[in-house]
Amino acid sequence: MAKLKSNLKSKHLYYISLAFEQAKVNLGSTGTNPSVGCVIEKNGTVLSSGRTSLLGRPHAEFNALKKKINFKDSNLYVTLEPCTHFGITPPCTKKIIKKKIKNVFFSVFDLDSRTREKSLLDFKKSKIKVVSDIKRRFGFDFYKSYFLKHKKLLPYIDAKIAISRDFFYKNKKSKWITNEHSRKRAHLLRTSYDCILTTSKTINDDNSRFNCRLEGLENKSPSIVIIDRFFKLKKNSKIVKEKSKRKIFLFTTIYNKEKKKYFNSKGIKIIQQKNMKNQKDFKLILSILRDFGISRILVESGMCFLNFLILGRFVQNLFVFKSNSYLKKNGINYGKVNIIKNLNLKNKIDVNLLGDFLYKVKLK
Repeated sequence: MAKLKSNLKSKHLYYISLAFEQAKVNLGSTGTNPSVGCVIEKNGTVLSSGRTSLLGRPHAEFNALKKKINFKDSNLYVTLEPCTHFGITPPCTKKIIKKKIKNVFFSVFDLDSRTREKSLLDFKKSKIKVVSDIKRRFGFDFYKSYFLKHKKLLPYIDAKIAISRDFFYKNKKSKWITNEHSRKRAHLLRTSYDCILTTSKTINDDNSRFNCRLEGLENKSPSIVIIDRFFKLKKNSKIVKEKSKRKIFLFTTIYNKEKKKYFNSKGIKIIQQKNMKNQKDFKLILSILRDFGISRILVESGMCFLNFLILGRFVQNLFVFKSNSYLKKNGINYGKVNIIKNLNLKNKIDVNLLGDFLYKVKLK
């Protein structure tokens, strides 16, 4: 009996893990809705799968159940509690009941008051068995940005930095620190966020576009937020000249009518702040971004701004791309790297970057 229970637990973990793999695909690209994954299984065979569509609709369950096949008596695995309320689309619980699903398994309850724990009542009436809290800890971590938004807290922030083996983040002879494989991985990382946060200094120094240039994922380039205290962003920057549907926000303390008019014509929204000096001022910026619907932020900047964010405990996780090469005299840092040097770089992500390494450091 114990072995049977163990096998069932392994089965549930396996299929809910597959559902999370579906949810990862559109993480950061589902608007105000969470990115959810769904897998439908019967007798050990996956009948269908689905994920929340780009911009948030239709939901994962709807996409998984829209196939014209018989779902009767099958098992539905979904990463987040199915919705029970009518919105732009009907509730997912109605669709699940209509398709005669036998069992529903999910990871975590939704925080949305319109749904939280209400699915249990719907399913109970239809004699559908429900099992919750599968991979619960993983689920809470996966949906942390969504939960922060529902609690009306500041957006979720991760950060990324590339360094040489001897801890330099600037190369005098090249724009790059790490190799091409690391750069492609960084582009993939961007697709999991709805916003890139950077500074005008970083853009002016590197002329970066902060988009995703992986084939097939170009439409998942995040919005851009630029911290530009003294309005120094260059007009000829690629990010300014590039025709893009992405939203670009620029925060500054300086009023420059001519420059504002020019950037507005390029689709950049200028937001003037009274002060941009300390953590309190930055929290105000984050609250403005939250009100714009931004919930998942990836920071790509120089060391000074990154240090400010880490010391202020704004950053949840830091992704460190580390080259296997020394820069020595060709290396330069504009900010102190002591914080990075003192991090425990042990949690290496299992991905082959052909010489480079990628670490994920949990900061809070």
